[in-house]
Amino acid sequence: MNTFIRLINLPATVRGLTVTDPDGNYNVYINQNLAYEMQLKTVKHESNHIKNNDLYSNEPVIVLESRVNYYKK
Repeated sequence: MNTFIRLINLPATVRGLTVTDPDGNYNVYINQNLAYEMQLKTVKHESNHIKNNDLYSNEPVIVLESRVNYYKK
């Protein structure tokens, strides 16, 4: 599996998101309107979701987000 990071125009409320494609690759979309430092933090955040295998989890999003945000501390 590969990870592809792309800067795209997203709504101001969305920093980034990750989706898989049919080949099992991770596609990380980062809001191009964010400051560079926030883009880097968002890439790290999304990478933690990949490492945690969150994209295949049945846990509520709030649990997944709180776990990833805990790692930032």
